[in-house]
Amino acid sequence: MNVKEQLGQYAARVETYILEQVAAMQKAAAGMDTDMLYDAMRHSLSAGGKRIRPALIYAFCEVCGGSLQAADSAACAMEMTHTSSLIFDDLPAMDDDDLRRGKPSCHKAFGEATAILAGDALICAPFMILAQDAGLTAEQKVALISVLAEREGAAGMVGGQLMDMQFETMEKVTAEELETMCLGKTGALMEASCKMGCLCAGGTPEQIQAAGEYGKSVGLAFQIIDDILDVTSTAEMLGKPIGSDAEEEKKTFVTILGIEEARKRAQALSEHAHAQLDMFENTEFLHALTDELLVRVK
Repeated sequence: MNVKEQLGQYAARVETYILEQVAAMQKAAAGMDTDMLYDAMRHSLSAGGKRIRPALIYAFCEVCGGSLQAADSAACAMEMTHTSSLIFDDLPAMDDDDLRRGKPSCHKAFGEATAILAGDALICAPFMILAQDAGLTAEQKVALISVLAEREGAAGMVGGQLMDMQFETMEKVTAEELETMCLGKTGALMEASCKMGCLCAGGTPEQIQAAGEYGKSVGLAFQIIDDILDVTSTAEMLGKPIGSDAEEEKKTFVTILGIEEARKRAQALSEHAHAQLDMFENTEFLHALTDELLVRVK
């Protein structure tokens, strides 16, 4: 099975589980007039995408000897968390985007107030879903909730998002500052996903640490490569507009390091990510996924 097929299977699995969880939540709230809230949640959860973060959870659970079923709640929790961040990112106060993967963003489809509430609901639901998973031990639940809460919060994704906004008004940003921002905004949930997959399978502390290092490296390298492709690729090759970073005068790894140094940094991170997989067995999919995500610069 190739990477695309495996990703498709993981995506289909988590999407089914998510819809079941949202339906159960809506049924439990049957006495409240909140159907529009659940419609808004489903609208954003069904926007598409490769579901890379849930895929990492499933994959790392499997390479640690766990079953896909053991990772279902964690994969669902992560996708809900990620989706909540996209709802907030699209708001007028943030990126002010009208579309998300070709569909109206949540606030355009349901209004700002409902979108904010849908995002709030998708932040809360993951912790309930993890806590109620009868297949996880109490120790696993505490560890999973701790990792997710830390990496999505001020010390991770939220903090990285704030740094990104602050950079817009700063004249100079160093490569170290840019890396810190990306490790928060993008890398934090990638790191959490990999760690959570190991935790679902009862992985060793060494495996959990290696998985986290893998996630951070992949998250950072992916952003560097995106910056490179924004100035070296074509819209036809990427399937999206290019040159937007330059037009908006954004601070990127290319503007700070130059293309060649950015390429070298991405290559080093890619090699580091591959090396972390030596801690596990049956890692063919993860190695192939790493190349799929990172080997995009010729």
